[in-house]
Amino acid sequence: MPGWNFAEMWETAADALPEAQALVHAGQRLTWREFDERADGVAGWLLGLGAGEQDKVAQYLYNCPEYLESMFGCYKAALVPVNTNYRYADDELLYLWDNADAIAVVFHGSFAERIEGIKDRLPGIKGWLWVDDGSGSCPGWADSYEDVASANPGRQRPAWGRDGDNIYMLYTGGTTGMPKGVMWRQDDLIMMLASQLDGSITEDVDYVALRASRTAPGPVALPACPLMHGTGALIAMSILTQGGSVVTLAKRNYDPVELLDTIDREKVNVVAIVGDAFAKPMLRALDADPGHWDISSLLAMTSSGVMWSEETKQGLLRHHPGMLLVDAFSSSEALGMGTSVSGGGNAAKTARFQLGENAVVVTDDGRLVEPGSGETGMVGVGGRIPLGYYKDEEKSAKTFRVVDGRRYSIPGDYATVEADGTIKLLGRGSVCINTGGEKVYPEEIEEVLKVQPGVRDAVVLGVPDEKWGEAITALVELAPGTSLSEQEVIGAVKRHLAAYKAPKHVLFVDTVGRAPNGKVDYARCKSAAIERTAGSTNR
Repeated sequence: MPGWNFAEMWETAADALPEAQALVHAGQRLTWREFDERADGVAGWLLGLGAGEQDKVAQYLYNCPEYLESMFGCYKAALVPVNTNYRYADDELLYLWDNADAIAVVFHGSFAERIEGIKDRLPGIKGWLWVDDGSGSCPGWADSYEDVASANPGRQRPAWGRDGDNIYMLYTGGTTGMPKGVMWRQDDLIMMLASQLDGSITEDVDYVALRASRTAPGPVALPACPLMHGTGALIAMSILTQGGSVVTLAKRNYDPVELLDTIDREKVNVVAIVGDAFAKPMLRALDADPGHWDISSLLAMTSSGVMWSEETKQGLLRHHPGMLLVDAFSSSEALGMGTSVSGGGNAAKTARFQLGENAVVVTDDGRLVEPGSGETGMVGVGGRIPLGYYKDEEKSAKTFRVVDGRRYSIPGDYATVEADGTIKLLGRGSVCINTGGEKVYPEEIEEVLKVQPGVRDAVVLGVPDEKWGEAITALVELAPGTSLSEQEVIGAVKRHLAAYKAPKHVLFVDTVGRAPNGKVDYARCKSAAIERTAGSTNR
């Protein structure tokens, strides 16, 4: 059916603003005309493989222009880009690409050796597209991305056409189970992103009016987090849909100094981060060298996925009170569950969000939680939501549910609703701790620990225990040069929360080992905690 389509919108921007900046990376600058032409080269290669309508194409890449070019190429050919976690090992890659039915893979050269060892087990993949990153020569079984992108075949449009029903598929991280492909209609996703855009996107699809509105380049955005995750990809897609430009960082490991240097040099307007894992190092750099960086171009800094503490927000606002700090409570399956906006020198409370326009909190027995009732439920969002999970009707039915005659996406995040309509986020039910018959949400305790002096990061989980069922256990990463005792950590929690929520074990670690998207692999942390607490006694 008709509807907004990313390829159509981005081609409209390229036609209206051909010489405007579209992509920036490590000194390389591409105009919208170049972005469009190179994406046509990728689309032509994909169609030349014999790709069919809505076939899947895996992107096994670090942040780079080729990531967005190949995504554009997929959209031009009405194919579906598939995000691939570049930290995955062989079995995880095999699972993902097989589950997605990928017919092609675009990959950085540094992954060639890993692919070499598994490609014979992926008979469904028709083509491999090698992106040169200086790690070696193009293998004989792959085609050179640069040759393909510079082929200049002209505008590519598949025989089956494009429309708003074309899919954007975002695979979840898999920290609470195997990765699942969340299927978004492009029209639904574009309208969800429209609230972040410039007002030119309306329910009525009109590309002539859209082109007429593209009289000047849009904002400059910098996704500091990986494009392979939703937080980075969605901000990039929303900015490109405005005719703006996307700046990506050259280093493959997060460096707050590089981030600040780039904001200053490129006059970035919007930065996407993932909570305190990104914001705290950024704040430490600003505090250590105040006035060194000009960040006045920033209009907004956005975060999604993990906690962003009030203390850190206050620190950032001291350096630039004029920007907005937008903490979005969203997931791959549910955009717009809630937001927390800080600005003007005032930071919103940690884990407190204003419910989104289409968001509700639903009890386990299917009732809507009344504000101020004290009841706990799961946050859900209605309206424009995904079609479901790719090839998984059972999990789709559990997440996408009908409540009072309306379909909602309910990923499993528990919360209470305050009398003023704000929600207090408690945590994901899948990692909820049952200790002595009480339900305890790890994020609630992590929130307390992370703002304690000397604590750089913390993860809370439950380990099996004969007395308690599960014993609350905190993995605590201290800042360099600081020290805390187990009792000091436990005492800090008891000063803020009920005593039963205090850790029974405190394990000090060199790092909690967050992934590039700022999230924690709870299964890995739990395994390590069980090993370290084996044989210990509890209070």
